[in-house]
Amino acid sequence: MGFILDGLETETYDRNYSDRELLRRIISYFRPYAPQMFLVAVMITLNSVAGSGSTILLANSIDLLIRDPSLKNTLLMAGGVLLLGVLAWLFNYVRQLYSARVVGDVVLRLREDVFNATIQHDLSFFDEHPSGKIVSRITSDTQDFSNVVTLVMDLLSQVLLVVLLSAWLFSINVWLTLILLGMTPVAVTIALSFRRVARTVTQRARRVTAKINAQIQESISGIMVAKSFRQEHAIYATFDANNQQAYQVGLRRGLTLNTIFPVMGLASGLGVAVLVYASGLATRSGAVSPGNFYLFMRAVGSYWYPLMSISSFWSQFQDGLSAAERVFALIDREPKVVQLANEPVDRLEGHIEFRHLNFSYTENEVVLPDFNLEIRPKETVALVGHTGAGKSSVARLVARFYEFQGGQLLIDGRDIRRLDLQQYRRHIGLVPQEPFLFSGTVRDNIRYPRPDASDEEVLAAAQRISNGDWLADLPNGLDTDVGERGANLSMGQRQLVALARVVLKDPAIFILDEATASVDPFTEAQIQEGLETIMRDRTAIVIAHRLSTVKHADRIIVMENGRIIEEGTHDELMVRGGHYAELYNTYFRHQSLEYIESLDERVFNVAESET
Repeated sequence: MGFILDGLETETYDRNYSDRELLRRIISYFRPYAPQMFLVAVMITLNSVAGSGSTILLANSIDLLIRDPSLKNTLLMAGGVLLLGVLAWLFNYVRQLYSARVVGDVVLRLREDVFNATIQHDLSFFDEHPSGKIVSRITSDTQDFSNVVTLVMDLLSQVLLVVLLSAWLFSINVWLTLILLGMTPVAVTIALSFRRVARTVTQRARRVTAKINAQIQESISGIMVAKSFRQEHAIYATFDANNQQAYQVGLRRGLTLNTIFPVMGLASGLGVAVLVYASGLATRSGAVSPGNFYLFMRAVGSYWYPLMSISSFWSQFQDGLSAAERVFALIDREPKVVQLANEPVDRLEGHIEFRHLNFSYTENEVVLPDFNLEIRPKETVALVGHTGAGKSSVARLVARFYEFQGGQLLIDGRDIRRLDLQQYRRHIGLVPQEPFLFSGTVRDNIRYPRPDASDEEVLAAAQRISNGDWLADLPNGLDTDVGERGANLSMGQRQLVALARVVLKDPAIFILDEATASVDPFTEAQIQEGLETIMRDRTAIVIAHRLSTVKHADRIIVMENGRIIEEGTHDELMVRGGHYAELYNTYFRHQSLEYIESLDERVFNVAESET
C-alpha cells in the first residue's frame, strides 16, 4: 500500500469540498442553459412515458389476446408497440442532441475559467507545481467533469421510468407493489455504502495520471540532455515505475468499483425470487391476471435496472466529482501576489526604491534580508555577485512576479502592491537568460507585446538592434519560422529577437537577466549594441556576467547573500580593491582576454578569406 501511494500526495493548493458545495458549483455552470435543460427534462419524461407505456401495453395485450386472439388485436398490439418505440427513439434523440450541446458548452466555459485562473497565478505557483500535472487538470479533469451531468440525466430517466411503472402497479395490486418498493432501501444502502471509497480510489487514480503526464512532459522537454548523457534507459525506467504504480492504483480502483455489481446482483436475485413467489401465489389464486403477472416481472427488470445504475452511477459520479474537485481547487488557489488596490499606471519615470525589504521563496530560507536600494530614473544599474547572491530576486520583485514578506518596494514613490498589475507590467521590459519564443515567425514574436503593431513598426524595432545586420543571417528574414521554443534559431538570435521585442514595447523599466551569458563574443557584440539602444533614456537593471555589460553601467551593485556589500562605478570599485576588484581579476579579466583573442582570430580569418 505504501508503494502504491508513494508520490501521490495532494498538491498544496488542493482542498476538500463537500458534495453539496461541489454540486452547487456544478449547477452554477449549467444555470445559463436552463431552457435547454428544461427541454432535455421534458424529453426524458416523454421517453420514460413511452418506455413504460410499451410495457403496460404489452401486459394488457396479453390479457386481451387470451380472451380474443384475433388478427386485428395482434396487429393493433404490434402497431402500438412500434409507435411507442418510434416515439421513444425520437424523444431520446432530441434529448441526446441538446444534452451533448449543453455539456460541450459547459466544458468549454469551464476550461476557459480554469485556464484563465491558471495563467493569472504568480510565478511561485509554477515553481512549485509541475506543468504536466497542471495540464492534466485543465484537459482530462474538465472532460470527466461533464460526465456528472450525463450520468444525472441517465439516472433521472431511469427514476422517472420507475415512478411511472410504480404508479401503474399500485392500481393493479397494492401488496405486490409494496413488496417491490420494500426492496429499495436495501439497494440504495448498498449503493451508497461505496460512495466514500469510490471518491478515494478515484482521486488516487487521477493523481497518478497527473504524475505520469508530468514525467512524460519533462522527459520530452529534456530529451536532448538525456540523449547526450545516454540516459534514455533511465527515463524509461522512471516511466516504467510510474506506469506500474498507475497499474496498481487502477487495479485497486477497478476492483473496488466493480465489487458493487456482484453485491447488487445477489440482492436483486433474492428480490426477484421473493417477487416471483408472491406473484405466482397471487396469479394462482386469481388475484392477478397472467398479463399483470407479466407486467410485474417486466417491472422487476425495469425497477432493478435503475437501482443497478445507481451503483454504477455512484462510482462514476464520484469520478466526476473528483475531477470537479481538482478543477475547482486549481481555480480557487489563493494567490501569493496580492494587490492592495488597482491604481492606474498611465506612465512611469522609472524611480525604484527598496526599503527594508524582506523576501524569501520558502519559509526556511531568507533571500533578501532587510534589503535597501534606490535606482534613479533612467539610471542603468548592474547587479553582480556569485550565484545565489539574490540578483535575480531583485529583478523578479521589480516585475512583481513574487510577493515579498516585509518592507516596501516603491515605484515612482508608489507602493507596488497598490498598482494595477496589468497596466504596470506594460511599462516593464524583461529579457531573461534563455528567452522563450512562441511558435510562429520572427515577426510574430517581435510583435508579441503589441499585437496591433504594423509590419513597418516591427521592422523598425528589429533594425534598431545592431542596425538590423542580424536579419541577414535569417533564412527568410522576419518571416523565418522560429520552430518550437525557438529551436530553429541560435541562442544569440533568440536573444536578438527578445531585444527587438522589448524595443517595440518601449518600456520605462528594462530588466536584463544575464542575456549574454550563453552566446559567442560576436553575437555578444551585436547584443551589446542592442542593449545600448534599449537602455538609452530608460531605467535599466542588468544582471550581468560579462564585463562589456558591467562597464557600461552608471552604477554597479555588488551583492552577497542578499545584501549589498559594494556599489559604485567600475573605476571606483577597482580603486577600492574589494570584492568587485577580486571578481574582475579572477573572472571578468579572463573574459576580456578571451574576447580579444576571439576577435583577433575572427579578423585573421576574415583577412585570410579576402586574400
